[in-house]
Amino acid sequence: MEEPMCLIGNKENEEIIVNQEALQILLDITQPVVVVAIVGKYRTGKSYLMNKLAGGKNGFALGSTIQSKTKGIWMWCVPHPMKQGHTLVLLDTEGLGDVEKGDSKNDAWIFSLAILLSSSLVYNSLGTIDQQAMDNLHYVTELTERIKVKSPEGQAMDEEVDESGEFKRFFPSFIWCVRDFTLKLEKNDVPITEDQYLLDALELKKGLGRKVQDYNLPRRCIRHYFHSHKCFVFDRPVSTSNALQRLEKLQESQLEPEFVKKTTKFCRHIYENCNAKTLVGGYTVTGRLLGNLAVSYTEAIRSGSIPCMENAVIALAQIENSRAVQKALAKYEEEMSKNIGKFPTETQEEFLNIHQECEIEATKVFMGLSFKDENGEYLTQLIHDLAAKKSKYSLYNEEESAKKCKAILQNLSGSLESDISDGKFSKPGGFKQFLAEKNSLVDEYKSSKGKGVKALEILQEFLTEKETVEAAILQADQSLTIKEKEIEDQRVRTEAAEREKQILEEHNRRLEVDMENQKKSLEDHKRLMEEKMVEERKKIIEQNEWMIKEKLKEQEEVLKKGFSQESEMLKDQIKDLKKQNDEAANRSLFGEILEAIARPFAYALTARKKP
Repeated sequence: MEEPMCLIGNKENEEIIVNQEALQILLDITQPVVVVAIVGKYRTGKSYLMNKLAGGKNGFALGSTIQSKTKGIWMWCVPHPMKQGHTLVLLDTEGLGDVEKGDSKNDAWIFSLAILLSSSLVYNSLGTIDQQAMDNLHYVTELTERIKVKSPEGQAMDEEVDESGEFKRFFPSFIWCVRDFTLKLEKNDVPITEDQYLLDALELKKGLGRKVQDYNLPRRCIRHYFHSHKCFVFDRPVSTSNALQRLEKLQESQLEPEFVKKTTKFCRHIYENCNAKTLVGGYTVTGRLLGNLAVSYTEAIRSGSIPCMENAVIALAQIENSRAVQKALAKYEEEMSKNIGKFPTETQEEFLNIHQECEIEATKVFMGLSFKDENGEYLTQLIHDLAAKKSKYSLYNEEESAKKCKAILQNLSGSLESDISDGKFSKPGGFKQFLAEKNSLVDEYKSSKGKGVKALEILQEFLTEKETVEAAILQADQSLTIKEKEIEDQRVRTEAAEREKQILEEHNRRLEVDMENQKKSLEDHKRLMEEKMVEERKKIIEQNEWMIKEKLKEQEEVLKKGFSQESEMLKDQIKDLKKQNDEAANRSLFGEILEAIARPFAYALTARKKP
């Protein structure tokens, strides 16, 4: 993208809506995305930082008046400067507290969407981190009312579970940028870091009074909801307000050196430490997934419901799994088209080997793109569709074989047909001569290469067509006695019956080979599915282990401060996470794999047995 574009529009007196042009840009991005969103009060310089992250001074609109320049959520997608194969998606949000909006609910939804869509959230404020700054961040205290982790069905089963305990799993990292900072970073005359300054500001007070609870609430939410906390304090960029109004036009040499240094440090931290966005279970989000997430969450808000992360993931899985099926089928077609030149295959085994190689490649594509296909619905669809495509190509292989066989017979039988037309065999001893030429033709046909799987059937058709002529020549041959003619007639019938028997045996053999191929296919699918399930289970366990580690640190901190009630709450959450990991580690995958795989293959095998 050469310049930013509105992703989620938010015009006055209108509902929020996803811009289709911006959505298409996201849908076309197949790379993992690192999503950095910035929020804060209007006219605090948010857009300047985002422009620096994008590598330029211009892009997101900078305002020099009391009006908020950014409306809704604007997006700028650029190649990640450090992570190869990744796209950096920058989301600049409209300023919170815009006097022209006059609608706090609007600000709350913008804040919620920024959290839901980002992997790193930057909160931008002016001055210091004091109570006023915390009060301005009251939106964080409303997140349990604006964001749901589980669907209503899931909540019904776990009514008493505090969903906010799961926020840390889903939420982005938290970075607080304090602009125009004029204080010394000291505590009790001892220098402290920016991060320590933030942690000190987030310290909780002991007590049960209303004032204490109000004081602690935003701090508790920030500490409890976000998995990491970082702080940057910036000097004023310029010394005069006149220069500040022309910030985007100034060269770096005209800015305060400390401000430039800190901006560079901020950008480097984002580039090096902010990771690609992931879904629960460790699924990496691509631009396409991010676009569909934006649609899902925005539509939920427009409909008057609360965005639910579980529902959004389910909806994403349906979209992406359908796409995975189509991409897998396209891969099968692509691989098969490379082998069309080999048709007709000499044997059914050759065709099935080609099919199996193409099927494995297609299945790999599906496994790589699909996620949360827990009941095997989309795998079932893929196997069904692959079976249909296999049948199509098998029929084509047979048709090519029939064409080749008929062409060979037409070429070989030219002389025989001429001799029949010329009456060459209408004489005493003619039948013996006809039989010699016919047998010679059959021998040459059988020795011809590249006939394919229909060789016996096409030969039988050819010889059946000649039975009337052969019978006429036999009866007209006066050199044969009636008994000899009866013997020859019986021989012709016996040979025809023997060929029919061979055709039937070959058909049954091909069915057996096909069944063996299906079984081999089953084993391949089971293996690939097992690898995928093992990897998915590993990601879930790793994510839970990370959550346990984070909550243990949090528990240690609150215990040191004497917050025993919070410590007990965290203890219960840690216990539940350990239980989830124990269940995941001890659960046998074999039953799950069979349940996901056996049903579609049972269908395929049954379909194959039908006459």
